[in-house]
Amino acid sequence: MSPSSTTEEAPKTAAPTSGPSVPNQIAQSVPAPVYLSTEPGPDHDWKITLKNKVIVITGANRGIGLGLATVCLANDAKEIYSFDLFEPGEEFQALQQANPKQVHYLHCDVTSEESVNKAVDQVVARSGRIDGMIANAGMTKHQPALNFDRPQLEQLFNLNVFGAYFCAKAAANKFIELGIKGSIVFTASMTSYRPNRAAPSAPYGGTKAAVRNMAHTLAMEWAQHGIRVNSISPGFVRTQMTYYIERAADWNLKMQYYGGMPRLADPRELGGAYVYLLSDGASYTTGIDIPIAGIVGAW
Repeated sequence: MSPSSTTEEAPKTAAPTSGPSVPNQIAQSVPAPVYLSTEPGPDHDWKITLKNKVIVITGANRGIGLGLATVCLANDAKEIYSFDLFEPGEEFQALQQANPKQVHYLHCDVTSEESVNKAVDQVVARSGRIDGMIANAGMTKHQPALNFDRPQLEQLFNLNVFGAYFCAKAAANKFIELGIKGSIVFTASMTSYRPNRAAPSAPYGGTKAAVRNMAHTLAMEWAQHGIRVNSISPGFVRTQMTYYIERAADWNLKMQYYGGMPRLADPRELGGAYVYLLSDGASYTTGIDIPIAGIVGAW
């Protein structure tokens, strides 16, 4: 069966084809825009689900990405692909064993556009389609701003910004090629809004602000193709990159100034928002950021 044969195709339209009737409109000064509508049809199942969807998550071999993979599978995702530079560890292998033939790993360097395009092509060759892309792979480095040198800055921006962009672009091109009304979700950060007092990193916050802003603009550009683009801004999440934060001697003191929930999140606690944004239930949701940062208090 060809990739396009499994795709729910919708004709490009200049007016709604379902939902409430539209009153007679007065003559317009310009033609209505031509776009691929994401509006659900009359037989749409309004349950929030990822049923039959093939989802790519970058950096899913561990940490937040692995938690997101777990939650996507719990919400009926058909298949999950992890794009990662490193070989899977025991946790990822355990997830594979618990979900036979549903969880896959593809070696991919997201800082290389060629590598990303190749991996996306492999997904479609194996599974016939791609429905969602979570651009999640990233890194951080916490130190005073005056101590960062050029190579350290380039490493952060190459992975967090350029890598995210390459993944979004590759997914969008494939959605358009296959006629799929796909969804892209970036992992941004609470530091895209405000400084992280517990572990400051001005360059890291800059990369995540870039990602969050990029989601807004791509959402605007790609809406005509039926592609939705959003982002999630997590707060402190318990991963191998952050485990040391709550072990610091001044952890309790810092939490007094943050307000909100004085703990780190389990990566799976983020998953519900990603599932929603990837699902057809979010058909009219694009260009937004959802902060999930209980520890930060008011935004």
